[in-house]
Order: sequence, then C-alpha cells, then structure tokens
Amino acid sequence: MKNIGFIGLGAMGAPMARCVIEAGFGLAVHDKRPESAAPLTELGAVSATSPREVAEGADALILMVVNAQQAEEAMFGEDGAAETLKSGAAVVLMSTVGPGPVRALDEKLAQSDLRLVDAPVSGGVARAESGDLLIMAGAPQDFFEELRPVLEAMGSTVVHCGPTAGDGQSVKLVNQLLCGVHIAAAGEALAYAEALGLDPRAVFETIRHGAANSFMLEDRGERMLEGAFLPAKSAMDIFVKDMGLVREAAKESGFDTPLSDAAHALYEAGSSRGLGREDDSGIVRVFQKGDG
Repeated sequence: MKNIGFIGLGAMGAPMARCVIEAGFGLAVHDKRPESAAPLTELGAVSATSPREVAEGADALILMVVNAQQAEEAMFGEDGAAETLKSGAAVVLMSTVGPGPVRALDEKLAQSDLRLVDAPVSGGVARAESGDLLIMAGAPQDFFEELRPVLEAMGSTVVHCGPTAGDGQSVKLVNQLLCGVHIAAAGEALAYAEALGLDPRAVFETIRHGAANSFMLEDRGERMLEGAFLPAKSAMDIFVKDMGLVREAAKESGFDTPLSDAAHALYEAGSSRGLGREDDSGIVRVFQKGDG
C-alpha cells in the first residue's frame, strides 16, 4: 500500500488526509469543493477533479463522506471510482453509515473485484489533526493487517472488530449511543444546575472531580459554559444522523433503546431550531429554553 486516494476533505477528512501524507504515502485527493484540496497540494498531494481520477493507480481508496448515499455516488455514480480502481484494490470506508448500508456496499464492490474495509472513526477534529483517532475496523484479518499501516497513519488506536463488513460500524454505533446520551445528559445537568439557582460553572468544577465525571462532561461541558458553539468542532446534525442510525440498527435487531430515543429527539429539537450546523454542545440550549 503505497499510493492512496482520498475522497472527502471536510472537518475530519482534511486532517486525516494530511496525516496520510505525513506518514509518507503518495496521496491523491478529491472533494466536491476544489478549494478544500489546496492546503494538501501544498504538502505534496495531487488534486483530482473526480472520484474516477482520484482512484487512478491507487492501492487503496479512503472514503470520508457524509453518508451512505455519498459513498455510493463516489464509487458508482457519474465518473465513479469503481471504474478505474485496479482489481483487488482496497476501499476504506471511514464514515459512519450503519452496518446495513456498508454490507450492501461490500456486496456491490465485490462484484467489481474490490475489497472493502469498514473502518469508522471516533475522536473528533482535534484528535484527527494529531493522528490520534480510534479506528474500528471490520474486515478479514489478513486484509486488515495489509491496511494497518495506512490506518495507523490516522489513528493511535486501530482495533480489528471482526472479520466482516458491518462489524466496525456496529462497534461505532455502540460508541455513538454512549456519546450521544452523555452529551445530552451533560446539557441537562448544567441547565438543571442553573434552574436550581446554582452557578453552573461552580457545579461543573465540583462534579468533574467525582464519580459523575466523563470525557463528554469535561469536553462539551466547557463549551456549554462558554457558549462556544461556533465554529462547530462536532456539529449537532451529526448526532441527528448517528443517533438515528443507532435506533435503526436496534430496531432491525429487535432491541429497545429508550435513552437513545430520548437523546435523538433532543438533537432533532435543536436542529429544528436552527442549531444543527453549530456545535453539538449547543444541546444545552434546548434545556435552557424549556424544550427538553
């Protein structure tokens, strides 16, 4: 794996692509917004005008797109990458799309003699910038090991979650269930402190030293108190999507998710009030406005 193609240069994709370059891989990049490629071309990447072009000569193609529809379009739409990827090449899907869609994509790629690694990530923009992501991969063990050097360029913790496409997505949904509920709980707690007539900052500084602390309280709680919702480090609409995927996969498995259902409704309420593209810590405003 020497030559890598990369599609999707958003808030997460751009720093991940930069880490791939810095690890010494040859890199071609593509995004619907051509200007997104400029900082990477300055580092030595080649900017491609289409998915088809970015896939030319690639040993592996990384997709860091918004959803399953965009992944499908990148591979099989007009000027799709599947047309030019060489036989046996790897397609590394690092977006969170859910286990069902990734299994369907795997079957379609196999018909073109292409191999899929299901490898969603967790950690946010700051950890993407430092190559410190958690990467949860589903693929046959030997194929996973073949791709490990590429994955380790972007993640400090790269875990083989199972032998089939969808295994990585399933673990990511467990991760997102916890993250989504924790952020909503932190917002409710700090708004509750305010409703009780307490100083939310003082309460935060107290409880973060006890058993109620969590990464999400530490990280999002600070932004909630500061009102630092723009620019978004992780947009609220991401959790509208991801908690929806959690619920969808749970329904398919016959599993009830009452906490996820409640959290999803809160994110949808925030998004419907125009907060969807702002930071997910803005969920605190749903409670402050009495909509919780």
